[in-house]
Amino acid sequence: MTSSKKSPVLVDGVVLNGPQTDVKAGEKFVEEACRLVMEEVVLKATDVSEKVCEWQPPEQLRQLLDLEMRDTGETQDKLLKLCQDVIHFSVKTNHPRFFNQLYAGLDYYSLAARIITEALNPSIYTYEVSPVFLLVEEAVLKKMIECVGWKEGDGIFNPGGSVSNMCAMNLARYRYYPDVKEKGLSGLPRLVLFTSAECHYSMKKAASFLGIGTQNVYFVETDGRGKMIPEELEKRIWQARKEGAVPFLVCATSGTTVLGAFDPLDEIAEICERHALWLHVDASWGGSALVSRKYRQLLHGIHRADSVAWNPHKMLMAGIQCSALLVKDKSDLLKKCYSAKATYLFQQDKFYDVSYDTGDKSIQCSRRPDAFKFWMTWKALGTLGLEERVNRALALSRYLVDEIKKREGFKLLMEPEYTNICFWYIPPSLREMEEGPEFWEKLSLVAPAIKERMMKKGSLMVGYQPHRGKVNFFRQVVISPQVSREDMDFLLDEIESLGRGM
Repeated sequence: MTSSKKSPVLVDGVVLNGPQTDVKAGEKFVEEACRLVMEEVVLKATDVSEKVCEWQPPEQLRQLLDLEMRDTGETQDKLLKLCQDVIHFSVKTNHPRFFNQLYAGLDYYSLAARIITEALNPSIYTYEVSPVFLLVEEAVLKKMIECVGWKEGDGIFNPGGSVSNMCAMNLARYRYYPDVKEKGLSGLPRLVLFTSAECHYSMKKAASFLGIGTQNVYFVETDGRGKMIPEELEKRIWQARKEGAVPFLVCATSGTTVLGAFDPLDEIAEICERHALWLHVDASWGGSALVSRKYRQLLHGIHRADSVAWNPHKMLMAGIQCSALLVKDKSDLLKKCYSAKATYLFQQDKFYDVSYDTGDKSIQCSRRPDAFKFWMTWKALGTLGLEERVNRALALSRYLVDEIKKREGFKLLMEPEYTNICFWYIPPSLREMEEGPEFWEKLSLVAPAIKERMMKKGSLMVGYQPHRGKVNFFRQVVISPQVSREDMDFLLDEIESLGRGM
């Protein structure tokens, strides 16, 4: 039988027969774009002869890119040229000499997982629309909870460590004052929380966002290595109580952003238990050391925490973004705190076990399957492979520290505890100068000038900053397994070359 051609159906002047999209052209474009990504990103990921960045100032870059959106669409060739330009002018964070942030490198298995999820475009709020990815998230959370040292627990993946920290803060408040969910802030006492002076800035943002107020974030002094001093924490708690405030939360940090310091969790946990305070550990950066038998002692005592934030997209390279909030509680506290019981999503009379509809534990509705890319990497490498990745990064850091000590003109701020190596480069013109105010003022100009030169040359990227009375210094972070000893040598050689004439 032959099918007869159907007559056009028009509604409001729009023909409804058949798809509007040119399927063949779309498929061809995706194929060509993927080929471009493979050739220009993946195959060049470990090529040190390529530039890390192709620096252009904003005004010039705006002219080089065709950013305007028009009434009519562009041709496929023009779109592919735009894709090529985007890749060309973007920073190559997968380059072996990109050391600028707390993420770097290319994990091939995570990338493949991201391609799959982008193509499937799932949202993981209910089992009916995302059965595979919800089970994957459950499995990954269970394994991460084991790494923390809990026998059981709960958790959810969030869009970044900042959101995980904020959710933990809100969860702690709800634990002590559950009426806040429905009645708001008006009936609450003045709540205060305590965190390290070296904590991530998301703690202040969270306090502001949740209505706690930044003035009610009490910063606890740290020692010379950037670790919270437990005795100072105890003093701050008593001080707050004398002021009539009500302490409810302590946030310790495992792996501070700049110095890579790990707070003494056991001692902090003792204080929290004595004062009945919720202990949250921001292990967004340092949490990955938990997979290493050699370095997990950096987080000794983490099993005593009530909640933990951990970002596998950092050291374990799961791809941005991949952040878990882990909670020791198993009484459904997460769901009680965050559920809104939307009846169009979370019907209780479904034909399957609705406990798998975990989306109501999140502050989000639409939620990406971030656990999947970490799961794929973990499946590919195994726990031992992840451990090797951490151990190698720490070994490369140790090598770089030893080389810095040998070289004239380089000076460590301190012996690093993690892979954050903080150092100054002192150019020849300053090496004979006494370390007084003039010396430090001039040295503060060195790192920014060298950073400008390296960016414009495109040879590498490494961050710098001033910090707690220390003038601008470089912060080198080792993460990617594509990084070699030669790259460590190149880093020091290149900084020396760029700064020699200063």
